[in-house]
Amino acid sequence: MKARDVMNSAVVAVRPDTPINDIAKALRDHAISAVPVIDHAGLPVGMVSEGDLIGRDDADRKARRDWWLTLLAEGEALNPEFLASVHSPDRRARDVMTAPVVTVGEETEIDEIARLLTAHRIKRVPVLRDGRIVGIVSRADLVRALAESKMQLTGDGGRKGRILTDGVGGLEQRLRHRQNRADRVWSAEPPPESDETGPMAANFRQLMADHERQEALHREEHRRAAAEQRRLKVTQLIDQHISDENWRGLLHQARQAAERGEKELLLLRFPSQLCGDAGRAVNAGEPNWPTTLRGEAAEIYHRWERDLRPHGFRLGARVLEFPGGMPGDIGLFLSWAQ
Repeated sequence: MKARDVMNSAVVAVRPDTPINDIAKALRDHAISAVPVIDHAGLPVGMVSEGDLIGRDDADRKARRDWWLTLLAEGEALNPEFLASVHSPDRRARDVMTAPVVTVGEETEIDEIARLLTAHRIKRVPVLRDGRIVGIVSRADLVRALAESKMQLTGDGGRKGRILTDGVGGLEQRLRHRQNRADRVWSAEPPPESDETGPMAANFRQLMADHERQEALHREEHRRAAAEQRRLKVTQLIDQHISDENWRGLLHQARQAAERGEKELLLLRFPSQLCGDAGRAVNAGEPNWPTTLRGEAAEIYHRWERDLRPHGFRLGARVLEFPGGMPGDIGLFLSWAQ
């Protein structure tokens, strides 16, 4: 069973500049406990839960109890103290949201979703299609699905890898077909010269023009093939998740790098398209660059923030290449030097 089979498609979302009192009303009106925050393009940049709104210390736990009682009170007024705590025109979704967002794809198996919820200590994950939210899977959705299926989970047997391989193979086949067709054109017998005394310069110019057109076709094919491979890679990384074993392996590599006298380790290299803004925030060094991360990059950020940041490790991102003058691959670097 996959995410698309259990997700809730009626997604209530807010913008980064939505006031938090409006978010609270949305949670109450729709009887939900969290909403995704999306940017102008519809891409997820954060999540706001009722815990983010009212805090998480001892005093706030009482307010949270009142909050839940209100949700169960079928439309009765919200607790006045809670409303006072969120009624601040200066506080917006961007000020309280949790970012970046841990997400899954429509084809993610529900046992993998359960593992993510446990590993990241979260209660829900947005489901993405082409980078945009099409549903949300919560713990309650998983419990309901497991009860209905009597715990009989299914697997895809490596289908994602076959999709990726078949997609790239199809591109290579089309390229070979066009190359063979071009070779046939170039191997054809040349037309007879119109001037019996020898070849004309106009014929040579035509040959040059034909060659330039063929080169342009080859460059365009190469660009399209590279773009398709990047798209497939992004799709794979959005629905690729880091396990505890993978994380331990990265930490072991970091230790080995330190033993060699190195100051940092490249944890992940990924296409800039995996970022919600195609890498612009990372390239510009904007402080909000973590909110643009998606897929495996977002999960690594959360792991660092929870396990390594308290111990003095730093995590940075930088663009590694600029094909055509635009951000290409991006690297996430773990560093430990002073």
